[in-house]
Amino acid sequence: MSRSSIYLRSEAREKQTCLFFRVNEQIQATALYYQSKTNEQDVQITRLIDEIYTKYPFYGSRRIRKELEIYHQIKISREKTQRLMNLMGLEAIYPKKRTSFSNKDHKIYPYLLKRLSISYPNQVWSTDITYVKLEQGWAYLIAIMDWFSRYVIDWRLSSYLQIDFCLDALNNALNKGTPEIFNSDQDVRFTSPQFTDILKARNIKISMDSKGRYLDNIFQERLWRTIKYENIYIKHYQNIDEAKQGLAEYFDFYNNRRFHSSLNYLVPAQVYFQSKNRNRENQINLPNLIKKDFAECPIKPL
Repeated sequence: MSRSSIYLRSEAREKQTCLFFRVNEQIQATALYYQSKTNEQDVQITRLIDEIYTKYPFYGSRRIRKELEIYHQIKISREKTQRLMNLMGLEAIYPKKRTSFSNKDHKIYPYLLKRLSISYPNQVWSTDITYVKLEQGWAYLIAIMDWFSRYVIDWRLSSYLQIDFCLDALNNALNKGTPEIFNSDQDVRFTSPQFTDILKARNIKISMDSKGRYLDNIFQERLWRTIKYENIYIKHYQNIDEAKQGLAEYFDFYNNRRFHSSLNYLVPAQVYFQSKNRNRENQINLPNLIKKDFAECPIKPL
């Protein structure tokens, strides 16, 4: 074989190799483009699901899917709706048979607040976790609130739905005060002995919502609705650091400067700290709303 033939074959092989890599790069770029577009679409859909769920927390995947289709012209399968809701930690809240819990090995405590008159600070605290949509991913927010004053004792924001940030919030809150009753839902983090043992060590009575009964923790549900409509949906936080800074500013406003109609237009800090220093028999006169059976209270912003 002549040298020229060998050279021509070698050159052809190199061109073929270059063409192969060029095509491969185009395929990868195309795949990344569509993956990016898909991710962007999922981000938009999760944001809408969060807004729908906040308005209608009793909606399951079927109704949310239909809401997306009819009012937002977004058609996705029920399976995808369920996958995104599971990813966000969302579940329709409606009465269900008590056949299973988040962790069957954990003790479930009875609900202690039905028809209980809430008449002074640190009588009842409650906690819950909600999903926070970020422009770059999502985060989870926990808050611990005094029921009498609506004062947020402590809060934490985390990228991961694990127990550590819940324990941090609880320990920090208990450094500021001690409730007689601590109420939560049956989330596995709140039923964990790591969490309940801290409460029991301080002789705090533990109360838990009935399975699926969002009205059992009505003030916490109102708090989430207020925070989302007054802050999160408006700010469109880019990342968790930005969200932490923005929420810190909002909680300071919420506790110290935001007037509450249900508190006779006082602010939570004023009610919490002033009332805490008075005798229980001489509490300020607040509306009868907080002395009613909480199962009758509608969800609305605080």
